[in-house]
Amino acid sequence: MSVAVVYSRGASGLKSPLVHVETHLSRGLPQFAIVGLPEAAVKESKDRVRGAIIQGGFEFPRKRIIVNLAPADLPKEGGRFDLPIAISILLASEQLQAEHIAQFEFAGELSLSGELRSTAGLIPFALGTQEADRTLILPHANAHEASLVQGLKVLGAHSLLSVCQHLSGHLALPTTLASVARHTKQHTQCLSDISGQAHAKRALEIAASGHHSLLMMGPPGTGKTMLASRLTSLLPPLPAKDAIEVAAIRSISRGALDLERFLERPFRRPHHTASPVSLVGGGRNPKPGEISLAHLGVLFLDELPEFDRKVLEVLREPLESGRVHLSRAQGQAEYPAQCLLVAAMNPCPCGYLGDTLKGCSCTEEQIKRYRHKISGPLLDRIDMHLEVPRLPKGQLSQNNVEETSDIVRERVLKARAIQEMRSNLPNAHYNPKEIKQFCALDSTAQQLLENAMEKLGLSARAYHRIVKVARTIADLADEKMIQAAFIAEAIQFRQLDRIKN
Repeated sequence: MSVAVVYSRGASGLKSPLVHVETHLSRGLPQFAIVGLPEAAVKESKDRVRGAIIQGGFEFPRKRIIVNLAPADLPKEGGRFDLPIAISILLASEQLQAEHIAQFEFAGELSLSGELRSTAGLIPFALGTQEADRTLILPHANAHEASLVQGLKVLGAHSLLSVCQHLSGHLALPTTLASVARHTKQHTQCLSDISGQAHAKRALEIAASGHHSLLMMGPPGTGKTMLASRLTSLLPPLPAKDAIEVAAIRSISRGALDLERFLERPFRRPHHTASPVSLVGGGRNPKPGEISLAHLGVLFLDELPEFDRKVLEVLREPLESGRVHLSRAQGQAEYPAQCLLVAAMNPCPCGYLGDTLKGCSCTEEQIKRYRHKISGPLLDRIDMHLEVPRLPKGQLSQNNVEETSDIVRERVLKARAIQEMRSNLPNAHYNPKEIKQFCALDSTAQQLLENAMEKLGLSARAYHRIVKVARTIADLADEKMIQAAFIAEAIQFRQLDRIKN
């Protein structure tokens, strides 16, 4: 045949739209052209495909070759189209016979020797193939990753020749099965590693139970980073469907996927020199940022005031909506960003304001300027903020028995089960209407909250966040009505509101 069509897929955010790789051979001077908005890496595939076809023992056609990647208005990037282009050329030149070619989709970068190399972003590809009910042929290095998609038949190949042998019926490729264990590895970090800090551990338990954002403030060395890193050990494993979504985001960003930690929630800790693009995503063809890579997990911002203020401000809308909308000249993309934000900061530039061992050397103006690096609107969007003081003398050397993460996680799971039965939403995601519906306060609690609003000058957003935190505390206590004690504890977690006033 002089025309052949092979199926592959492009990349558009978390979606992978179908791409028809159409190859036409005609008489004329030898020429090899690729059309359909190919980027540089796709255009360069001409030389890789030529070398791979020759090394596979085939003849490269000395004709006018036109490869069309349809639809024409979808930008094509990466080396994933090498394999489908090579297969379509062999079909068009009648060197390969494959009657059931429409049952397959192909992806993979070719080396000049004809070997298949791993390709980024193949989990969204695999999801699209599974939905279309086709078989996916891809590099062997990507096979286990793609096989995580349930119901998809995945064939991993080492070379172009092995793919051709399978299509012609001479030597079948083995089907790759998912090798993910039912349970992920046990967490190596446990809450019991941290001595004392009962108030901060309680805050972590509440944050994990209701998906509440958290800001910890204290001198250097008081355990803020250790506490934050233990938060994922309090969260339940990811359901398989959510784990696939998290893995898809990581796949797009070219991150390595640890199959043994496939069901474990992500923990991301960007450096304070991070740019807005690295934090929320972007680029010429928009890619996910740290807030999306932490989707359904924890985003930890250490030394919060050291981040550029413009960088922090771009977090406001994603934290509120749970999604990131990116628009660029080359296209648009939308990524999920339902992460649990945990931040840490020192109380002042030198770090020792209020410390029991070392005096602060900062002026009042320096302290004020340091804290004003965090805007009021962003601070309002953080549900809980608390102080993490230095431990009393001798506490580190005591052999006190601390609660393990497993024990605390059991309470977290019970509280989450209550929320799921009540509204199928974590408390932190309630809107004002749902707050009125699910967060009933008794008269004493209502009076206490109104007095606190007046005394501390809290905003309406802070009011709602206190009520939602109190709802989580009530769930941990297995109480339907929010009592005054729960409101009082929630107010204790608005430390910076009290300092401000």
